[in-house]
Amino acid sequence: MNRLNISTVLIVWALVILFFPGCAEEQLQKFEDAEAYLNQGITYCQKGQYDKAISDFNKAIEINPGYAEAYNNRGFAYYNKGQYDQAISDYNKALEIDPRFALAYCNRGNAYYNKGQYDKAISDYNKAIEINPRYALAYNNRGLAYAYKCQYDKAISDYNKAIEINPRYALAYNNRGLFYEAKGNMKKACSDWKKACELGDCGHWGIINKLRCLGK
Repeated sequence: MNRLNISTVLIVWALVILFFPGCAEEQLQKFEDAEAYLNQGITYCQKGQYDKAISDFNKAIEINPGYAEAYNNRGFAYYNKGQYDQAISDYNKALEIDPRFALAYCNRGNAYYNKGQYDKAISDYNKAIEINPRYALAYNNRGLAYAYKCQYDKAISDYNKAIEINPRYALAYNNRGLFYEAKGNMKKACSDWKKACELGDCGHWGIINKLRCLGK
């Protein structure tokens, strides 16, 4: 989607308001209503109330059929309900509207990942990273997809990049530790799990792995 210069947008709106004030106010109200439904839907998503969220996203899309964020968020709600095909359909629509929507690529990659379609997932993560080279989550998720293809070196390289971007990314440390373990490098695995625990995620620095790492 070509993004207009903000000054151009303001000039266009000024002309619309000048010559068609009633039309402009009505259109602006519609955009505000759509945004309100979007925000309410996001709140429902955060509470795990995905059906209510979907209902609000439906209303946002009904008001503004070109609302890429509403399609992306509805896709996210479907994804969390395990309805991956519906999620992918919504991500497709979001990307049709805005081909440089990095988050939608990453989200669609997650849906493909959960369907076991790892090559498609990797392709979407690649696109998200191409658009936003500092997208730590996309590197982390691509690492998981590589790992499921038993490409552990590529997975570790992606976790390295995610951690370089965000040195406090506990999940990336935990994941990298898992694949160091898979490669038989327990020293590095333990170091990563310990670091993740220091950052607040002790999922893999539990009693069993801690004892293994301490050699007891």
